[in-house]
Amino acid sequence: MNLKSPLRPADHTLDRANSDVVLIVDDVPDNLSVLHDALDESGYTVLVATDGPTALQRAAKVLPDMVLLDAMMPGMDGFEVARRLKAAPVTTHIPIIFMTGLTETEHLVAALAAGGVDYVTKPIKPKEVLARIRVHLQGAREKRQARSALDAFGYASITVRVSDGKLMWQTPLARELLVRYYGTEAPHTPAPVWAWLRRHVNGAEVLMEPPRLSIEQGPKRLTFRLHQQIGDSEGGGDWLIIMQEVSDESVIEAIALSFKLTPREAEVLYWVVKGKINRDIGDIVGSSPMTVKKHLEHVFAKMGVETRTAAAGMAMARIAQLHPQFER
Repeated sequence: MNLKSPLRPADHTLDRANSDVVLIVDDVPDNLSVLHDALDESGYTVLVATDGPTALQRAAKVLPDMVLLDAMMPGMDGFEVARRLKAAPVTTHIPIIFMTGLTETEHLVAALAAGGVDYVTKPIKPKEVLARIRVHLQGAREKRQARSALDAFGYASITVRVSDGKLMWQTPLARELLVRYYGTEAPHTPAPVWAWLRRHVNGAEVLMEPPRLSIEQGPKRLTFRLHQQIGDSEGGGDWLIIMQEVSDESVIEAIALSFKLTPREAEVLYWVVKGKINRDIGDIVGSSPMTVKKHLEHVFAKMGVETRTAAAGMAMARIAQLHPQFER
């Protein structure tokens, strides 16, 4: 095995379709050689690192499916490597199996507390390591598939740590939505989302069935629903939050067809139903309050009413028939 050149020039060419990628981190070449050969013969794509900083760099660049991590290394030990991997949003999801010659209970507890999902003791038994890898890779694969399925159906998900509001994990769709609605990226959770989470979580307990958090962007809105606690409950723990973007563009189209309004008139009436005043509607649709007033005059004439209250009432009755899920 060539330990000096464990990575191909372009990491993105790794064959993930047919092989799981395992990163082995150990400062002892003999240990690396034994594990590398065993995993390679079992069909895994194997990368290696002989120190903590190199392991962090390669993990962030390649995003392996599993990390086998030596607990005791000079300089940055395995416990610190694990803590940093779990603290970074891009690598927090990667399962870590510790390899340790320390069998005292406090050391094994420390390995799990640092973020490890399992440990094996030295001297390393390749068959045992392979068995542990298969178990944890299967669990990680099922979680990825479930989260990818949520994204595919428009349900994005994030994991937020209550104690400091850190965004620990997010799906690709969640990242896109948070950037679009809040202009923020991991590890920064939007302040309103963190405030909403803290308001409804006390320690490890949910105070009540929390109302959903919503933010509007034109006729679209992004809703947040508290799903479940995951991981350690200390300090409130990490919470999985499900996000969904809902569009009321179909509602505006229904208003236009029902009352023979122009698209702009229907949009103005939509915001009247939402309780907005003319100045706010003008800001939303890019018109002056006077122009909004003119649109409403046309709306009233076409609907045969004289007030915005009457127009809103008729529109709501029609919306309730066609779009009962509409949120005012």
